[in-house]
Formats: sequence, C-alpha cells, structure tokens
Amino acid sequence: MPGLAELLARWQDDPAFRRNVTRWEKIPAQEGAYAGFPSFLDPRLQETLRRRGVERLYCHQAAAIEATGRGKNVVVVTPTASGKTLCYNIPVVNEFLNNRESRALYLFPTKALSQDQVAELKALVGELQIDLRTHTYDGDTAPGVRQGIRQSGHIVVTNPDMLHTGILPHHTRWAKLFQNLKFIVIDEMHQYRGVFGSHVANVLRRLKRVCRFYGAAPLFILCSATIANPVELAEALIEEPVTLIDQSGAPRAEKHFIFYNPPVVDRELGLRRSALLETRRLAKELYRQQVQTIIFTRSRLGVELLLTYLKQGQKDIPGRDSGIRGYRGGYLPRERRTIEVGLREGKVKTVVSTNALELGLDIGELEACIINGYPGTIASTWQQAGRAGRRSGTSLALLVAGSAPLDQYIVTNPDYFFGRSPERALVNPDNLIILTNHLRCAAFELPFNVNERFGRAEVGPILEFLADEGTLYRSGERFYWMEDAYPAEEISLRSAARENIVIIDMTTAQPQVIGEVDRFSAPMLVHEEAIYLHGGRQYQVERLDFAEKKAYVRAVEVNYFTDAHLSVDLKVLDTFARDEKQVCRAWGEVRINALVSMFKKIRFNTHENLGSGPVNLPETEMHTTAFWLSFPPATLEGFTPGALEAGLLGLANLLPQIASLFIMGDPRDLRAVSQVKAPFTGMPTLYLYDNYPGGVGYSELLYQIYGEICRAASEALLNCRCSKGCPSCVGASDQGGADGKKYARQLLEVVLDER
Repeated sequence: MPGLAELLARWQDDPAFRRNVTRWEKIPAQEGAYAGFPSFLDPRLQETLRRRGVERLYCHQAAAIEATGRGKNVVVVTPTASGKTLCYNIPVVNEFLNNRESRALYLFPTKALSQDQVAELKALVGELQIDLRTHTYDGDTAPGVRQGIRQSGHIVVTNPDMLHTGILPHHTRWAKLFQNLKFIVIDEMHQYRGVFGSHVANVLRRLKRVCRFYGAAPLFILCSATIANPVELAEALIEEPVTLIDQSGAPRAEKHFIFYNPPVVDRELGLRRSALLETRRLAKELYRQQVQTIIFTRSRLGVELLLTYLKQGQKDIPGRDSGIRGYRGGYLPRERRTIEVGLREGKVKTVVSTNALELGLDIGELEACIINGYPGTIASTWQQAGRAGRRSGTSLALLVAGSAPLDQYIVTNPDYFFGRSPERALVNPDNLIILTNHLRCAAFELPFNVNERFGRAEVGPILEFLADEGTLYRSGERFYWMEDAYPAEEISLRSAARENIVIIDMTTAQPQVIGEVDRFSAPMLVHEEAIYLHGGRQYQVERLDFAEKKAYVRAVEVNYFTDAHLSVDLKVLDTFARDEKQVCRAWGEVRINALVSMFKKIRFNTHENLGSGPVNLPETEMHTTAFWLSFPPATLEGFTPGALEAGLLGLANLLPQIASLFIMGDPRDLRAVSQVKAPFTGMPTLYLYDNYPGGVGYSELLYQIYGEICRAASEALLNCRCSKGCPSCVGASDQGGADGKKYARQLLEVVLDER
C-alpha cells in the first residue's frame, strides 16, 4: 500500500491540509479474541470450517451460536467486517445436518445484498458436500425456477419487499417452508427504522402469524451496526425477548479516520468551500496515487456531479478505461453488477456511490473511503468507513464535512462521534395508516378471529372499521377478506406510494428506459425543464406524465444543474400531549400541504445561481404528527417582530438537523415550519413534523427529549465561527435575517430557561 502510505505522510506534513483537520484518529490494529467451536456443532461442519481456514471462532461468534443452541433469539451488534455472517450460517447449517427437513429464511434490506450472501453460503455448503439448497427469491428470480424454490428450497434468501408481496400472500404454496421453519435471519437490522422499519415490523407480525398457522415457532437471529438501543429495536421488530451479543472478538487492521472541514472562504458570512469540490480535489489525489477508493455522497445528484467532475479531469485515452464509475439507485441491475465485479477485480479504481454500497456487499479490498457530507447517522458513517480496509492493512476513511448544521456539529465535536453511539433507532408499528394497511394484507392471508391480537396491537376496532367499509366480512367470530384486489401490491414498504416514475431517453430513434425515481421525489427531480443527471451525462426533462408514470428526457450539454423549491403550509388537527413551563410544548396531529413551486439553475463548479423558473404541478396533502414549541409573550421581552421572525427561521433551519442526531433519522425525515403568530396557538410557534404520512414516532420522542436537543443546538451556535448566521447554523442571511444567529440563540435560552 505504498501509494496510500506516501499520501498520508504528505498530508501529515502539509500545514494547509492539517489546518482543515479537526480530528485525525489513528485506530490501531487490534488482536482478535477467540473461542473454540461449541460442543454441539456437527463434526462435519467443524472439519469443513477448518478446511476453509476457520480454526476457531471469534468470541462473539461463539457466544451467538451458543445462545441459539439454548433456544434464545439473539441480536449481534459488532463492527463492519467482524464475521457476523457465521453467527447465523453456522446454526442454520448445523440444524440442517441434524434435521434434513429444516428450513431457514434470510432477510436482507436489498436485493444486491441477498445475492451476495448466497454466494458465500453456497461456498460453505459446497465444501460440506450436502444437499442444502440455498436460493435467492426476489423480483429478479426467473419465473421458471420459483416453483422449485417453493417446494425444495432449504434456505430462502429474500428481502422484506418480496416477503411482503411475493411470499406471505401466497403462503399455501410455501407450506413446506413454513411447516419446517427453524430460523429467521434479519441482517442489517439498523436499516429497519423510521417508516421502513415500521412497515417491516408489521410484515414480521404477518410472518409470525403464518408460522403459527403451520405450527412453527422459529428462532430469530438479528445483526446490526452499533446503535444505542439494539435490544429495544430488535424487540420492537420481532416482539420477543432477545439476547444481546455486543463484544466483538474480530481482529482489526490499522485505520486512519480523518475529519476534514473545508476552509472558510468568507469569515463574516461563515461560508466554507464546497464539500463536493473538496471531495473532488482529495479524490483526484488518491486517484493519482492509484489508491482504489470509494466515495459516498448523500444524493443521486451528488453522485452525478462528482462523477462529472472526476471524469472531466480524466479524459479516457483510447483503449484505456479511466476506471471511474458511478453507482446508485436508478441504475439498471446489470449496470450495477458490472461495477461490483469491476471493484472486486480492481478494474474500477474510483467509484462514486450513494449509500447503495454501504451494506456488506463483497466489493473487494478497497484502500480508501471518502464520505462527502455526514451520512446522517453515526452507524451509517462507520458502515461506510468500514468499506475500506475490510481485510487489508492500513486504510483511510475521510469525512469531508458539508456546511449543514448537522455536519458542522459532528466535525467540531469529534468526541461525540468517537464515543459510544448515542443514536436511537425508532419504529412505530402501530402507526394507524401502516397498521391498517398490514391488517388488510394479513386478513387476505388468513381470517382474523374476533379477539385476535396482531402482535402486541389490539385491532378489534380496526377490523370492525374494515368490515363496515366492505373490505372484510364478519361471520360469527371471524373476519374474512372480501375484496378482489390483492392488497400487498398496493402498499410500498419504503415510501408512501408504490409507483415509480420511469425515465425514458428520447434522444435516439429508439427511446429507452435509463432509470427511475420514486413518485414523491419526481416533482423535485424530474419536473419539466429539470436537468436530470445519469452516468455523468445531462438530460433535460421535456415532459413529466404523472398519469402514465413516465418522464421523457433528451440528452443535452449545459453548464448547470437544477434544484427545486418546496413550500409548506401546516395546520394542527389534534393535540395528544401538552406541557407549559417557560415555553409551551406539545405534540399532536397536523395536516401538511406541500407544493413544488419553482426551481433554480445552478452553475457547475462555482454553484452560482443562473436563474429560476416555475414548476406547475398539483399540491400534495399529508396527515402526520408534529412536535411544537410556542413562546408566550412574557418570555419575549425585547424581541421586535423582525428579530422574532429571524430567530424562528434560524431554529427552523437548525433544529431538524440537530434533532436527527438523536432519533437516528435522516434530516429529511423531519421538516420544520415557523409561524410568527400561529393560528392554532396564537403565539410565535416552531413546528417539527414527521415527514411521513401518519408519523413514525419522531415527534413524540422530540416532545420527551427537546431539552437535550436544544442544548446541543445552542452548543452548535457557540461553535460556529460566523458572525450573524450562515449555512452551518441558522442558514444564510436571506433565511434567518441579518442577526438570525443571535436571535435563535436567545430563543434557545428561553426554551432552556437560561435568561
């Protein structure tokens, strides 16, 4: 690894580079902690593991296998590349060696991860030379082999979406699987949070219900990255007790983890050099040293911008590929598989990705990882950093902070990051909309008894409601499905709408689909006149047809990209809880009306505004939950109307970012609206609402821990170097007013009763 070592030494000696480093953490190599094979493991399995180079187990692997042997559900929480796969593969294979009829179901959050794990499992089974049939069952599985998997698959590897739409509704075809199901494996458990996790918890309720119908009571093995509440999350998902295994015994290679804050270019305004442009510069240095690098960025747009910039500096020489690729959702599956192979073989030298490559896909031994902007959670940051140096020697993880308040809080408080994770993953399986939708699905699968519970939820009134609307039919003590429709097909686990908009390139005589975007993102990304970026190329959207779910684009060459603006109106419908101290705090149900009204054209490289245009799309409406703070007049002595508006706007920019640290959510999961005189409260009010229909529990937690969040926000304002407000705290001056920083801080003092 001479290229990386040489570059690290140069950076160490470069004062210009070190000035921007807020933490250079050298994580030393660590010896492993080992244990022998549990005595109940089949000798054939022990011998096969030894032949594969596994002479003994890491201590956490042995502990997990021992616990499953005692009939315990387990949750394994250890770092990336610590060998969690064997924690579930060994118990499953061992059970098969003792009982050839046993079955197991593996759940992974993505199709790509499912396919990757199957290859590793098949290699183990191949050495054992046993007839343990392992198959991936997802949307890419050929129809001709599906029947064979249903009849004879011993280990079925799938994802929650396919379990939801393709397996549970047709459980009678899977009778052999459910009758003999011994293990359910849930990998990357920390991914199941927020709205996705709330859906998955209900899918697991349906799964357990079907298992009981066939007389099975499988054990659960869950694996997760480090979070503050793994037991709480695991028990919320499966609604059973779990045993925690969180002491890793895996050895660790040396890693350099650098927090890099781009230099300030305007101290008065607090403006920093673009994180994206700094990432481009640092990535080029790694590329010149031939260091194989993965670059993570938070959005599809970020992927395409970085890919464009990197390719601009590395024009392909005829006969020689630059080895620079992009990887994100919206690329077609064959394109993504080709990139994965190129990474493993070393042909792809630099890949720019969204979090699509964050999970444990086998992409080889990368040397460096650049994270462009804080990913939103500590768990995701460690996952991304772990993609470099998974099995090799010295590696590099480099976090380039953006100007957002969340990025700046993390980069200026590195001890917060490198200490124990404070993040809590939340799910709300009893969200009324989500629960009702899955009750429809469950009733389609099996009739409901009148007094039956759905997991821990009492659902009698909902069943009566569904019967009243004609969805169910009550006969005696049971509710039966009545409609012809197939309910699971209409319910997406990952967004409020199932439909995607396909993007069709009309440049050539033969139009072709080049990508897709979810329905709710479409108004922001593929409105008419938007510049859609794909594979480093630019396309202008000529027409968005919502009815047909198609966006028609044409290739162009322009020097700008587009960014749409969303305007929001909020109305309180009900208050669930309220408390009045120095300020009034409450949480309840609200209605959100949102409209994408305009877009900006932003020049490449300089990111200056080149103009704007209207977006003519219909308004959307959403019912959700919100937390709000209202300021009584007595607490606002000395505030002018302008100062109050500036302070509220500043907090609306700052608090959702800081709050996302504590709820383990994406900052986009929370939105804020400020009202100088709110119609509902009659007072200056700041609302933070769950950005999902029905809410997923964020606002209720904010109601409970608002003081902790406000203290962290106050600290972020103290640490920010700007004078009157900037994008790193309360927003630019046109958002938070000329003294937005000052007045936001004063409002926080009111909340914390420090005045």
